Amino acid sequence: MSQDITEHRYENGKPKLRRFHQARWDEPIIFELSREGQRGILVPEVEDEIRDRVGDVMAPLPQYMRRKRPPKLPEVSQPQVLRHYVRLSQENLGTDLNIDVGQGTCTMKYSPKINEQLVRMPKMADVHPLQDEATVQGILEVMYRFEEILKKISGLDRFSLQPGAGSAAIYTNVSIIRAYHEARGEAAKRDEIITTIFSHPSNAACAKTAGYKIITLYPDEDGYPDLDALKAAVSERTAGLLITNPEDTGIFNPRIQEFVEVVHEAGGLCFYDQANANGILGITRARDAGFDLCHFNLHKTFSSPHGCGGPAVGAIGATQELSKFLPVPVVEFDGSRYHLNHDLPDSIGKIGPFYGVAPVVLRAYAWVMSLGPEGLREVAEIAVLNNNYLLKRMLEIPGVSAPYARGKRRIEQVRYSWEELARDTGVHSEEIGLRAADFGVHYWTSHHPFIVPEPCTLEPTESYSKEELDEYAAILAHVAAEARTNPELVKSAPHNSTIHTIDHAPLDDPSQWAMTWRAYRRKVREDGESGPTKE
Repeated sequence: MSQDITEHRYENGKPKLRRFHQARWDEPIIFELSREGQRGILVPEVEDEIRDRVGDVMAPLPQYMRRKRPPKLPEVSQPQVLRHYVRLSQENLGTDLNIDVGQGTCTMKYSPKINEQLVRMPKMADVHPLQDEATVQGILEVMYRFEEILKKISGLDRFSLQPGAGSAAIYTNVSIIRAYHEARGEAAKRDEIITTIFSHPSNAACAKTAGYKIITLYPDEDGYPDLDALKAAVSERTAGLLITNPEDTGIFNPRIQEFVEVVHEAGGLCFYDQANANGILGITRARDAGFDLCHFNLHKTFSSPHGCGGPAVGAIGATQELSKFLPVPVVEFDGSRYHLNHDLPDSIGKIGPFYGVAPVVLRAYAWVMSLGPEGLREVAEIAVLNNNYLLKRMLEIPGVSAPYARGKRRIEQVRYSWEELARDTGVHSEEIGLRAADFGVHYWTSHHPFIVPEPCTLEPTESYSKEELDEYAAILAHVAAEARTNPELVKSAPHNSTIHTIDHAPLDDPSQWAMTWRAYRRKVREDGESGPTKE
């Protein structure tokens, strides 16, 4: 009888946790690999005929625009470049490698590879934002059509794809709120923005950056944003409400329309942060709840890769009344051609140098067109199903809870708490995440604000199967069991991964920050008198 070679993968009829050991390289950064004279590509010399015809190409450039010396680029051979970046890729975890539900609040879904091929086609990849509009009619049409789609999804009247991230979209909407009140002569008086503690932190941060005073609402005894607290907070000083729904705990506020009505009665505007709209597509709309403004993250909900925070697009929507304040330009269609309209006298101005990140928009448009309206709603339904299935599995693990709105269903994510496990074992949430990396998965620390003790935010999207969710839950259950039987094993993790525990002290000391290699080198004195050491 032949041996079943797969039987080692199962125990008591269930798959064992898969073995994992990640490549770990002591890899220098590319500048440290640089050696003078090395080349990965040889640029051909200009032929005499071309040189004679073109002449001195530098002559039209004013002196102040010319470099005094060549850029200090790394000099590395082609195979070294290849090996360097392949080695770095081997040290990554991500949705192409592992079950990525641990990137809570970020909607890390599978992005179809055909869409990536689409944006890498020369006709797309070689487009430049300064080309004549007549030569970019295709991408302008995609942008226009995608804005029409977002209008139907949200119910709002006009969109801009210009903001380059979710936070940029929030700041843009705050700027529109200010412009609205300025036009009414009330900007000086209306200097307060209301938000909730579980709305995305960028809501409060962007409003504060724009100069507003922030009023933060906390949950009521049922875990929902406190309506009575809102009624007490609104006044003639209220400029607007910035709220995420479902919030970053996955809790949907069923009284959201009442919140909007209260703010409107006080003369304020309402902005709906829908960065994570994956669980409500085709089910709820910003307009139906009475919102004046909203935004979607195309690099989350609409399946363009997240890109570690960029490149991104925070698409903003506005009612007809507020559309005149949108950033310029906006995409228009006159019946025969598409063009960028800069003629908006009441516009808040520009948010980015051009108009949106075109590849992100194209990926999102392709994703939506492949699904259609029914497919978009199915995305939301499966995402909610996956999330509530994982919620059930997680609550089976001793030591885990889901604070606030206890016993209620959640939408697209859940912010769990390991407080009981930490109290029993001394093992903290961050250490559980580091140990989980030894099994090829992770969760990160996007859990602000930390009013949920020992937080862990998980967001399974529609991309994951029941088997994958079972595997993820089994890994965390295994780590929780290890915390009770061998806590030091968890505390000293990771053992099989490239990641490591972080010394937070330098992160809190701006004097040790260096954003570029040259900035780092300036901080590193050869005599060692100041700055971080070379090691």
